[in-house]
Amino acid sequence: MEGLLDRPLNPNKLLKEQFVSNLTGSSLLEIAALSTIVPVVVVLRKWSSRDNIRRDSVKKNDDALADHKDGVYYFSALVIDCLTVVLPILLIFTILAEWAYICAISLVVVISIYILLKRSQSHLKAQQHLPSLRADISSYRVSVVLVTCLSILAVDFKIFPRRYAKAETYGSGIMDLGVGSFVVANALVSRQARNITSMRWKAALRSISPLGFLGFARLISTSGVDYQVHVGEYGVHWNFFFTLAAVSILTSIIRIHPKYCGIVGMLVLAGYQVWLNFGLNEYLTSDERSADIIGQNKEGVYSIFGYWGMYLIGVSLGYFLFHNLSSKGKTRSTQVVKVWVLAASFWILAIILDSYVERVSRRMCNFAYVMLVFGQNFQVISILTLAGSISHDKNLVLEEAFNQNMLGVFIVANILTGLVNLSVDTLSASPLAAFMILVAYT
Repeated sequence: MEGLLDRPLNPNKLLKEQFVSNLTGSSLLEIAALSTIVPVVVVLRKWSSRDNIRRDSVKKNDDALADHKDGVYYFSALVIDCLTVVLPILLIFTILAEWAYICAISLVVVISIYILLKRSQSHLKAQQHLPSLRADISSYRVSVVLVTCLSILAVDFKIFPRRYAKAETYGSGIMDLGVGSFVVANALVSRQARNITSMRWKAALRSISPLGFLGFARLISTSGVDYQVHVGEYGVHWNFFFTLAAVSILTSIIRIHPKYCGIVGMLVLAGYQVWLNFGLNEYLTSDERSADIIGQNKEGVYSIFGYWGMYLIGVSLGYFLFHNLSSKGKTRSTQVVKVWVLAASFWILAIILDSYVERVSRRMCNFAYVMLVFGQNFQVISILTLAGSISHDKNLVLEEAFNQNMLGVFIVANILTGLVNLSVDTLSASPLAAFMILVAYT
């Protein structure tokens, strides 16, 4: 009995921490390829789906029969969505990782052929009411959560390429874009982007308190079970939820009209980048840590400036593209063109900053990283806008399920990831065992 009590809950903690340490990330080209595959898979599923037709075909004169058919339909549609969206993404991030470029090119060819074949039909529908870009934003937010949920567990298995995991200092794996994508996704649909500034302090505190609670819950739980924590990621005590909470607090204290958020955000990022270039970057990438709370969590604390600038730019883009009342008369095609132009512009800026100013670094959230996050995120949104060019169907059942339970899904994913890591030796799992565990997890 004493032997069982003395046995550590996580005997491979150090090995698991080393497994995700000292990594250099992937190439920007591979990130672009992966960022093409995920939305294209979603778009193809939407185009092939007859969800709305089937739903509308259920007769309303027999409520019991309708309810039964709705239940059967919902479950079957959810299964099909998982098989045609979730499973392919999981395969690309694990078994088919070395085929990422080929898969991306193949999917682009398929979607291009489909568009050419359906072009005449889409012209006939040109006068019909086109779906709002907000539906595409909804799909984009789901894709961010979905990829994040898959990656946070997959990264602990050898079947997940190390280049996809978070880079130690400079460089970027696809997982490095997770926290930035959450910040951008929240900014685009935030109250500030919708120009709702009448929130009182009590309401603001209520909106921030769940993030603070989750941050402390994660800190206490990881410490309690001796869970592996990569200190170089955020610091000794800091985590993802604290970053989101800090950005929300700054936004609540310093209230800026969405028209000017973009300018202020760029100024914040420019000033922060100058500070980094004058020596802050050397401090943040070093092993030096003072005993105070800021020194212990220097990565998480100082990167708040970068994430705040990112959030402000996201608020501005959300306001002008999706929520500005003066833009309601503009056609969907005009908005779509703007999204595509922004995606290309952000990518170009990211490449220039990465080459001539400072390499991309999620650890510091520098200017190049922020531009990369926007480039990757707007690339995903731009591809998702293709769904509305041919099919006017609503979101997939899978997307509706995620949208209704976004935070709940993410919390459950974190809990399941912890349980798997504490009960399975992920480092010794064979590729087949690892993949089966990931399939069961999804």
